[in-house]
Amino acid sequence: MPVSIREHTERIERETLSPLAALSANSKRDVFEQPDILRTEFQRDRDRIIHCKTFRRLKLKTQVFLAPEGDHYRTRLTHTLEVAQIARTIARALKLNEDLTEAIALGHDLGHTPFGHAGERALDAVVSGGFKHYAQSVRVVECLEKEGKGLNLTKEVRNGIMCHTNGDPAVTLEGRIVRLADKIAYINHDIDDAERAGVLCEEDIPSHLRKVFGNRLSERVNTMVTSVVANSTDDIRMDPLTEEAFYDLHSFMFKKVYTNPIAKGEEGKAARLIQQLFMYFRDNPEQMPQDVKHVLDREGPERAACDYVAGMTDNYAIKIYQNVFIPLSWDVFN
Repeated sequence: MPVSIREHTERIERETLSPLAALSANSKRDVFEQPDILRTEFQRDRDRIIHCKTFRRLKLKTQVFLAPEGDHYRTRLTHTLEVAQIARTIARALKLNEDLTEAIALGHDLGHTPFGHAGERALDAVVSGGFKHYAQSVRVVECLEKEGKGLNLTKEVRNGIMCHTNGDPAVTLEGRIVRLADKIAYINHDIDDAERAGVLCEEDIPSHLRKVFGNRLSERVNTMVTSVVANSTDDIRMDPLTEEAFYDLHSFMFKKVYTNPIAKGEEGKAARLIQQLFMYFRDNPEQMPQDVKHVLDREGPERAACDYVAGMTDNYAIKIYQNVFIPLSWDVFN
């Protein structure tokens, strides 16, 4: 029997990747599926994520700036793509599995709410048991996509998604790459977006940090990624000097941007909108659409309302809020 393209790719992985890399031939799914002729298991996971409905909605979800006026501000989707690009660069340099790395990166924020972390904090305050976007991302791929059947992703991909923010590190080095690539991506594109918004300029960044990272986005990203590649052996890390400067840069961004009223002035309104929508649909489950009925029947109105609101885009959440809470003007009836 001739060797399939997928088997050929698996052989290349065994022969060329690091002994520490996760091999697609060893991956497992909760529900067995016949192997694909063309694609490895991690490639199939990547494709399933890209083609799912939740992934497409990321293009209309806030990254940092709520409802920005301009075409070049990051959204949750462009953030995801930047994480995937940085993570693949690191994985390739370290001879780890690029396909697994990319699949984790593309799926890591599927569970994010509308209005960014403001929406996440709003739901966390009112949902029983709290709400974390990384756990919701896993829930999306396990329970919500494909009318409740889920995507049946490999365990390695789901673990990487769950562990991409905090808590225990991922079991694979590929998952640990995504965890650090996520931080590298957002700190740098948030600087770029903040400059575009007039919140800061390059000269505002402390001089000792510019000395370490350079004065442009590309220089900063290259410095961080190069440090990761040069210092990662049995784990994924930067050198101590770069790491210390990285966290100093994060502290600077927290003071200068993440609490800035220009960037965050509308977050209180967004949080109230999210919480009011959640409570309305929790108390009026019959008003939710048919495509969340499988959650409603299986887990009850609170869980269904949480999933429904968390899955909304920014614009859709505003539209539904207006429909539910804002009276129609008289001319609608004329």
